[in-house]
Amino acid sequence: MSNKFTIDSTNIRSPFLIRDYLYDELTPILKQKRPIVFICIGTDRSTGDSLGPLVGEKLKYMIQSEVYIYGNLKEPVHAKNLNSTLDEINCKFNNPFIIAIDACLGDLDNVGKIYIDKKPLLPGIAVNKNLPPVGDISILGVVNISGSLEFMVLQNTRLYTVMTIADAISRGIHHCILKSIGFKKNPVEAEIESILSK
Repeated sequence: MSNKFTIDSTNIRSPFLIRDYLYDELTPILKQKRPIVFICIGTDRSTGDSLGPLVGEKLKYMIQSEVYIYGNLKEPVHAKNLNSTLDEINCKFNNPFIIAIDACLGDLDNVGKIYIDKKPLLPGIAVNKNLPPVGDISILGVVNISGSLEFMVLQNTRLYTVMTIADAISRGIHHCILKSIGFKKNPVEAEIESILSK
């Protein structure tokens, strides 16, 4: 299988193609009983940089014994806490398989595309931040065009573009987990069912 996978987030089949790519990659990892950790990097204070937290928000109730999500709108993983988050993950889990998700800037023709690569991502590179490489697999969504004043570009990115990419990635991950592990009710659904059944 190719190391790199590319799909346009507006493609109606994008969640299913993401599902299939991740399923092929994660099946042998699950057989090794390694925990799978998704780190959704970014901040809710910048539209263009909110891709990671939006994906984490959409997945935060996906409770599985083998799958863990770090980073959402309430508790984002960003430049200031990335190192401590990585330390926590490496202390808490034995040999975790990490999938890092982040926004990036690119050429105009690539805006809206999703790239999955079997190598770590370099978070904060667009805004010249020196952060450690993250992930065994990286998922990047191109939210806007690169060039000068990247910080301003991220601040003025269309939420629609970011949401379209976040929907495709989160649905792809969700379907991958359903296909490989199965379904467990999230705590809110379980509590509501418990109340209704009384």
